[in-house]
Amino acid sequence: MMKVKLQYGRKGLEVSIPSAFVEVIEPTEQPAIEDPRAAFQKAVGSPIGSAPLDQLIEADDTVAIVIPDITRPLPSHLLLPWLLETIGHVPDGNVVIINGTASHRPNTEDELVTMVGSEVYERVHVVNHNAYDKEECVKIVASGDGPPLRMNRHYVQASKRILLGFIEPHLMAGFSGGYKAIFPGITDVDSIMHYHRASVIGDARSTWGEIEENPTQMQVRSKGQQCPADFCINVTLNRQQQITNYFCGDVLKAHDAGCAYVKANAMVGCRQEFPIVITTNAGYPLDQNLYQTVKGMSAAAKIVRKGGLIISAAQCEEGFPQHGNFKALMHDYDSPGELLQAINSPGFSLFDQWEAQVLAIIQLHARVALYSDIPDDEVRRAFITPTHDIEALIRSELSRIGTDAAIAVLPDGFMAVPYVKTA
Repeated sequence: MMKVKLQYGRKGLEVSIPSAFVEVIEPTEQPAIEDPRAAFQKAVGSPIGSAPLDQLIEADDTVAIVIPDITRPLPSHLLLPWLLETIGHVPDGNVVIINGTASHRPNTEDELVTMVGSEVYERVHVVNHNAYDKEECVKIVASGDGPPLRMNRHYVQASKRILLGFIEPHLMAGFSGGYKAIFPGITDVDSIMHYHRASVIGDARSTWGEIEENPTQMQVRSKGQQCPADFCINVTLNRQQQITNYFCGDVLKAHDAGCAYVKANAMVGCRQEFPIVITTNAGYPLDQNLYQTVKGMSAAAKIVRKGGLIISAAQCEEGFPQHGNFKALMHDYDSPGELLQAINSPGFSLFDQWEAQVLAIIQLHARVALYSDIPDDEVRRAFITPTHDIEALIRSELSRIGTDAAIAVLPDGFMAVPYVKTA
């Protein structure tokens, strides 16, 4: 018997695993920076491939600062006061903070205050991006495929643009951070739909930890550079969501450096596939809904045996969520195969299809169980087995396949992305 603390909701979940054949897969633990403010000042004062931030921004500039929404654990409430201090020669009225919601719901005023801090919220203009409002999105004269690219007007019209984000493994783009802040963070819904089209999401190269030749990341970078940012502030976080490093400066150069750092610490090689894999979605705020929880399931799918069992522990306090089409997509078809066939059919285009596509691919490879707050009947309709007792579920599975079966546990979910070593 082994006890493991899973990252679940705000408080975590302790689970007893009734087996002696358990492998716990975790990222290499990185210590928090002792003085994150001093380290911030150093990082923006000696950036990667760029002039220092305070020299880059003039007093008469209008400055757009893009932050991720509440589904991402970036400590914006710490970074923004330090950033505004660094560009203190710019009047507050010349600064706008854009909450990069992409296609997610707008964050409430209380959420925004929590995200940016009450002092910053009172000082400068803070706006939610709205991907569905054509008047709020300005057309960019861009080359390439897809519909005309539109971005948030506050960002486009600013004379200087700064991106905030954090770098972690990403199931489609390889890694988060960099130009993902604006593409898809502050683009219009038509561009988001094209970005998430089935042929790209289904490409084997659109996967965890890959940058080169990744068609999703290639889109992020090419579209992002159509209206380029002047400066990037990316951080890495440990499991306590403390800052462990900064990667600031030129967007591409800083992002490349950060991705290499994260890959060295978060990609974990395994000797074998496992018949049972227990995963999470790294706790709150990342496990607020099932849509986001697909990420942790996808990480587990990298090492689960064909026909094996993935057990995901994610609180999902927002349900599927209720907004968007993800719930309908998961409920309106008779099987994952039928859903996947529909998504891949010519002319099919429905908002949120990308996450449903990834989940359906996982379900065709392995069975999925979920420990969450979502009602059991809704979970079952999504072809997922609800469970309220992970230990009992493991015992049941072991009684079927053998008590000596190996079990993998990802207590931090996709913060550690496993893969099977080929040599």
